[in-house]
Amino acid sequence: MKQRIEAATKGINVEIIARSSRGDELQDVPLQTVEGSDFFTQDIFDVLENGVADIAVHSLKDMSSEHFFGANKFAVVDRDDVRDVAIFQKDMQRKIAEGKQIVIGTCSPRREEMAIGFLQKALPQLNNSFRVITKIIRGNVDTRLQKLDSDEYDGIILATAGLNRLLRSPEDAGVKELLKDKKLMLLPLIECVPAPCQGAIVAEATPGNTRAVELLNMINDSSLLSDCTREKKEALQYGVGCLQKFGVTTFNHDGQKVLYAAGKNSKEEKFSKWEGLPELDIANKKFFSSTDHMGNFFGYDYHAGAIQINEPVVYVANYKAVNDLSLIGQLSEKKVWAAGIKTWYELAKKGIWVEGSADAFGLETLIPVWQMPLIGIEKKEVAVITNDQSKVNWLQKNWNVYSTYSLLDEQSTIISNQIKEADIVFWTSFRQYQQYKELLKNNVQHVCPYGETAEQFNAAGLKPVVFPNIKAFQQWRQTSGQLHSAA
Repeated sequence: MKQRIEAATKGINVEIIARSSRGDELQDVPLQTVEGSDFFTQDIFDVLENGVADIAVHSLKDMSSEHFFGANKFAVVDRDDVRDVAIFQKDMQRKIAEGKQIVIGTCSPRREEMAIGFLQKALPQLNNSFRVITKIIRGNVDTRLQKLDSDEYDGIILATAGLNRLLRSPEDAGVKELLKDKKLMLLPLIECVPAPCQGAIVAEATPGNTRAVELLNMINDSSLLSDCTREKKEALQYGVGCLQKFGVTTFNHDGQKVLYAAGKNSKEEKFSKWEGLPELDIANKKFFSSTDHMGNFFGYDYHAGAIQINEPVVYVANYKAVNDLSLIGQLSEKKVWAAGIKTWYELAKKGIWVEGSADAFGLETLIPVWQMPLIGIEKKEVAVITNDQSKVNWLQKNWNVYSTYSLLDEQSTIISNQIKEADIVFWTSFRQYQQYKELLKNNVQHVCPYGETAEQFNAAGLKPVVFPNIKAFQQWRQTSGQLHSAA
């Protein structure tokens, strides 16, 4: 923050006043059991109100909506990766194989609600008896990592942003050393939705301090402020305080901003909501979705003989590509990433440790994720495992690629008849379109998920309507009651 202000002005002297918070002091008490809010920000508010400081800086996730939408002036100056990450002991696979109880440290009802159920299925399924449970943990980042290191927990869940910022700092509080022998799982955005405004840094000033307000205007990122304001407003619909069991986050896909919220509201009711999805003219239109016929488009012809992967990191584009014991053995020695959650779960069933996924947004969206200090993966270190037909596309983008099978077109009379009548078609792959394109109406509207599929449609000049991913499309479909299926 100091550097940002100094870069935006000339000759200004910035003095930093450090303050601890009530939240930092209540290290042995779950905050959801304590009355009040703004546990990590109130003490800093007070310094501002008393005139001791001109500008206060906070993690926006920790600031209540009541304060954020109050009288003060705010600037969102930075936002790091929004995800949570689970950090485990290095011998986790042994404990799972022995069917032991896996104790995860977290003090967040949201993480407990979402992440624990996910981890039960996402960890390598080496024994049906292992169970993931939670145990309260408090303290700052390095304190929690030290508790993990001393075997008080099998794993802990932290915000990725805090770890990245510490790892970028020359004084990282020993975090790099504490992480070096641990196993990571970057939790997926859809199944484990981040807290509203997670990863965002906010600065505030009182309205009467005009010079400070001018500085905030100079360093504010208006796009980030807009995103965070929307997330805070959306969160108000579902509950406030430390008892939140939901998340809200913003996706930027195809140049569009989409808001996603999911979890349990204050009434313990489950919900899932996308806001800002594409609009389609569906009046009197017949609709076909390939999601209704998955498994009926292609057969699979697997190659004879084992492949040898040279790279230390493997991206599995589809779980069907991993169908060989030799390959499974190799993946057990690699850092493995999955295209989406279905592939993640299927790999876990084979006993493979998966570090993270592209959340079905496409491989290219992982590049900035891999560049984070916490992950540190370069493109040249990554091998893509896919099929023969997709291999060509990845090679053109200069990825290291291995194919393990070939797709075999399987014509379906049911699919053919429905596609002939369809005015709107949702495709989950460009290959599906190629298989049935001769049967389509001339003015058919193509719809598809973001990522490689959308790129291929655009390259073919077909200009599809693009949804963030398949799950977003499915929710849109459920709420679009006027749809008439092609049948």
